[in-house]
Amino acid sequence: MADAPSAESVILTAVNNQLIVPPAACNEEYSRFFYNNANDCTYHSSSDANSQSSEPFTGYDTLDAPPNYDFYANTAVQGRARKLRPSLNQLHSVLEEDGIPPPMYEEANRSTHGGIKGGESSDDEGETEPQVEPARFGWVQGVMIRCMLNIWGVILYLRLPWITAQAGIGLTWVIILLSSCITGITGLSTSAIATNGKVKGGGTYFLISRSLGPELGGSIGLIFAFANAVAVAMHTVGFAETVQSLMQENGSSMVDPINDIRIIGVITVTFLLAISLAGMEWESKAQVIFFLVIMISFVNYFVGTVIPATPHKQARGFFNYRADIFAANFVPSWRGPDGSFFGMFSIFFPSATGILAGANISGDLKDPAIAIPRGTMMAIFWTTISYLLICATIGSCVVRDASGSRNETLATPSAEDCIGLACHYGWDFSDCINNKTCTFGISNYYQSMSMVSGFSPLITAGIFGATLSSALACLVSAPKVFQCLCKDQLYPFIGVFGKGYGKNNEPVRGYLLTYIIAICFILIAELNTIAPIISNFFLCSYALINFSCFHASITNSPGWRPSFRFYSKWASLVGAVVSVVIMFLLTWWAALIAIGIVLFLLGYVLYKKPSVNWGSSVQASSYNMALSYSVTLNQVNEHIKNYRPQCLVLTGPPSFRPALVDFVSTFTKNMSLMMCGNVVVGDPSPTATESAGSSSHVTWLNKRRVRSFYRGVVAGDLRGGVQMLLQASGLGRMRPNVLVMGYKQNWNKERPHYAENYVGILHDAFDLQYGVCVLRMKEGQDVSLSLEARVNPAYENDNGHRPLPAPPTNTILDPDALVADPQPRTEFQSKQGKKTIDVYWLSDDGGLTLMLPYLLTRKKRWARCKVRVFVGGEIQRMEEQKKEIMALINKFRLGFHDVQVLPDIGKKPQPEHMKRFEDMLGPYRLNDRRKDGSTAEQMREGCPWKISDEELERNRAKSLKQVRLNEILQDYSRDAALIVLTMPVGRRGVCPSTLYMAWLETLSRDLGPPVLLVRGNQENVLTFYCQ
Repeated sequence: MADAPSAESVILTAVNNQLIVPPAACNEEYSRFFYNNANDCTYHSSSDANSQSSEPFTGYDTLDAPPNYDFYANTAVQGRARKLRPSLNQLHSVLEEDGIPPPMYEEANRSTHGGIKGGESSDDEGETEPQVEPARFGWVQGVMIRCMLNIWGVILYLRLPWITAQAGIGLTWVIILLSSCITGITGLSTSAIATNGKVKGGGTYFLISRSLGPELGGSIGLIFAFANAVAVAMHTVGFAETVQSLMQENGSSMVDPINDIRIIGVITVTFLLAISLAGMEWESKAQVIFFLVIMISFVNYFVGTVIPATPHKQARGFFNYRADIFAANFVPSWRGPDGSFFGMFSIFFPSATGILAGANISGDLKDPAIAIPRGTMMAIFWTTISYLLICATIGSCVVRDASGSRNETLATPSAEDCIGLACHYGWDFSDCINNKTCTFGISNYYQSMSMVSGFSPLITAGIFGATLSSALACLVSAPKVFQCLCKDQLYPFIGVFGKGYGKNNEPVRGYLLTYIIAICFILIAELNTIAPIISNFFLCSYALINFSCFHASITNSPGWRPSFRFYSKWASLVGAVVSVVIMFLLTWWAALIAIGIVLFLLGYVLYKKPSVNWGSSVQASSYNMALSYSVTLNQVNEHIKNYRPQCLVLTGPPSFRPALVDFVSTFTKNMSLMMCGNVVVGDPSPTATESAGSSSHVTWLNKRRVRSFYRGVVAGDLRGGVQMLLQASGLGRMRPNVLVMGYKQNWNKERPHYAENYVGILHDAFDLQYGVCVLRMKEGQDVSLSLEARVNPAYENDNGHRPLPAPPTNTILDPDALVADPQPRTEFQSKQGKKTIDVYWLSDDGGLTLMLPYLLTRKKRWARCKVRVFVGGEIQRMEEQKKEIMALINKFRLGFHDVQVLPDIGKKPQPEHMKRFEDMLGPYRLNDRRKDGSTAEQMREGCPWKISDEELERNRAKSLKQVRLNEILQDYSRDAALIVLTMPVGRRGVCPSTLYMAWLETLSRDLGPPVLLVRGNQENVLTFYCQ
């Protein structure tokens, strides 16, 4: 709880999104204070108190704010400014006068969560006019009626009686129930996904993409929008068929039957486009009218089945309810090329695909989380009942074949030469049955429901209502889905269709595109051809919706909390599998095309990697898999054969040392762990913490295609931060075992304690059983100056200028600039050609010195390089020692075939080189040979890097060796691509840090190729055993 001021109230006013503390002279009446951010994010005195205070919730007035919707929303509530939650720093840090605390919680997280929309306002802004509230629909009008109208499409009136004649009542019920099972399971999955968070516009695409991610969501969104556009054509052609049939019955025609359907279809879809462009309110009113017309047509049909059949209807095969007609029509009677179970299923299934019509306008619903589940499931239930009843009634009243001629009556109902059930009712349709010329009966006459009904024009009106409402629903759904897809910018060249117009943000351009696609398919003018085309696309959509629900459930993500509980992840999985199986059973080549399109679009999005983060179940699954494998790895004992150099790379900000990043990435990519470490020197303030943990570093690594983790820490000094990284980095077995750092180029031009810390880091790594690698390049590695940024000078300073006086308290980075800057190119990104990698294996460190060159040669850029191994030896035993080393390397199976023995490695170095080495040590020597012990200790107090004469003499042999080795490197490896040599070890307390740095400097100076100093942890990393 914040402490109340003793003399005056504290008024913190938000100016330019920053809190400013007024001077202490502010003399206002002392009273309790609270945080009120309803309008201006201001602390007010008690005289301004209102219901915003936290006292009713906590019992005290504090800076803490009570729970509020605005704290979790991404958009502001219409008509008022958005409230902001105080940040953690504001709650627990001391606010100094004239200090500017960090921003509010939401402001600090804008970059992470994609910004805050609509909730930003300032006192400088004038009052804006209130936005017009767009039309919003409830679950009945917005979802249930819309879904029922879309399901009751052209198939119901024009093809269901014909499917009943083909498959029989029994198998038709199976087809209906199988379709309803698939759509029902999909409806349950859709309901679960739709209630797992706030649903916006975009319908099916929005649900799948936010659940499975942009890869599958984008591909299925494009396919689903296209399928709806084709469905507009299917329903419009059904309407045109009906109109053309009426014209034909009345003896009128425009051109010919096919072209009449095309002309009527184009005119109709143009009329529907006009309704859509008028806005959602007009479209919704039209849907209600269509629904009432269909209800009246249903009542008219069922009444017609019980009205005694007239001779005119009997001639067309209608005899009211008859048990023998029901029995005869219960079994299948396949006819024509489509005469099969799956042939009928492919034609019927599109009539069940309207279940997503409500979800597709999710952005226009008052409460999608309630409307989508309730409306969708009710629509599936009632439409399934209606299909079953119509199938059973039409199959019980109408025979399969009838001539329509009233002259084909029988004098006696028992004539022996009469064929068909109509013989029992005094009608002889034998001639047309034998000649297959019957034009009526449910096998031949698509308008059988109209013929059965009490008043046929009402059935015609129902057909008009069903076809036009379904076409209108699809005409609205396709652009709405496509608009959301366009706004996400997953695919090129489609963004122009994402622009919205009017208060409802209508996708006018999407309407026009859907209109053009629909006309193209209307020109086919054959309903049975169009229907199977879209069946696979809808099935593909259903499969992915069900898989989305299953996948989100199986990942056990805490973010999967749907308020709709009546679903089963296993039922969703079954629904997904059945949908895919049916795709292939219907039309295998169309299924392959649909899946091929999905995979192509999936591959494109995977390649482009759009910068979106929707918290998909794929991300949750990746975490689950990584966690499971990491825990399983703990149960596996380590073995030398499985050793991998897992590198902690001290890069600072990775963009500052691209050469070091590229080099380590070369031999760790797709093989072992790489982790870039960054230490921000300073106190753990929000600025320093943000700098250390900025996501821009990972973005930079990803942009450079480096497979690496990043870890940043804030510490009081560099060595303390590295100690944190050495001890805390990694997870289980996935933890670093090799420390890689850049060489400190200008250590002798900086303050000595930097060198002391640098060598101390090496000692800390050895103490923790790390292997150590130090990379030195002639031109240095730090490119921070070219990026115009600041870097911790304790890492290295390659610019040659005077040393910085002190490390900065924090590192200030511009994340956008780091990512936007052109990627610097390093020599490790180029092919090395036929050069050599010279390995100086002078001391046995367990084999790490040999392992790293071997891993490099497995990469394409280094594959043509020849590895030469140099070892020390005696001139009398050169050949023998060469054979011994060669035999050992062969047992390691490294593929190195060039071994050279250096017999003169023990020679004294040249005097001028020794003088150069001694001059380098001059500034750091105590020169205490002629001084007593107490005086020498006083001289060294506070300067542990000082070198006493005794220490210099004790390490003289090693010093000579480093100078001599540099001479050998100059002779043998001047033109190598890379020099790898065993790094000397300086004993703690015996070898001062400046002397050790002089060794490394002398050893690697004046060399053109990069030099990698390697020292393993003295444990085997190579073995020639198979177990």
